[in-house]
Amino acid sequence: MDSGVRRAPSSRACGRLTPLHERGGVTVVIPCLNEEETIAEVVRQVLAQEVGEVIVIDNGSTDRTAAVAAAAGAHVVNQPQRGYGRACATGVAAVAPGTAIVCFMDGDGSDVPDFLHDVIRPIADGSADFVMGSRIRGRRELGSMTPQQIVAGRLAGVLLRLVYGVHFTDMSPLRAIRLDRLDVLGMRESTYGWNLEMQMRAAAAGLRCVEVPVNHRCRRGGESKVSGNLVAGLKAAWKISGTFLRLAASLRRQRVAAG
Repeated sequence: MDSGVRRAPSSRACGRLTPLHERGGVTVVIPCLNEEETIAEVVRQVLAQEVGEVIVIDNGSTDRTAAVAAAAGAHVVNQPQRGYGRACATGVAAVAPGTAIVCFMDGDGSDVPDFLHDVIRPIADGSADFVMGSRIRGRRELGSMTPQQIVAGRLAGVLLRLVYGVHFTDMSPLRAIRLDRLDVLGMRESTYGWNLEMQMRAAAAGLRCVEVPVNHRCRRGGESKVSGNLVAGLKAAWKISGTFLRLAASLRRQRVAAG
């Protein structure tokens, strides 16, 4: 099976899609930590895309994130033990029966919900199993990504290409995957390594991977947990690097054991 990342056409060039909930059951998972200022508008914008369900995971917030998200129409799930990957996994476990496609995005308003159609289209049309939204290939507001984020995405892309032959340019949180494929990937990362782990495991499993350009904005409120904080950003970069090396070795051993 060809695991190379292919480019998909923009849905804006092809006309508006039919409602996403009519294309196989789509759930959008949004992990949140203290996003009271932004989450209501994010939820409303996502629901305007006519998805089947929006799940917000309150990952130990000390503000009114959960109440605000629920009032905006989200299904709120509590995960008090902090960790980005842990929150995402909690959201996946809470999806409604009949869900075929799971999307992930951030709750700070930086991801653009209008691009959900672009991210979902290749899966809904049966041409992909996993779709990454690339902020690098899309249009970015000035200051929406730090230099270290851009470099980290590029570096991860080079490593993924060398080891697995896939072509990614980013580790964007805006992504989609078939739920049945996600269920068998064996995701384990509980913190910021989750996104990279998904890309590595998808590539190693031979899933049909597609990357599409998506626009990106500066966060609409609140405080950044990683990108706007140098110390946290360095910690996340260290975690991502360690994740790649550790997972690459683990996946190699699995291939050898499988013969």
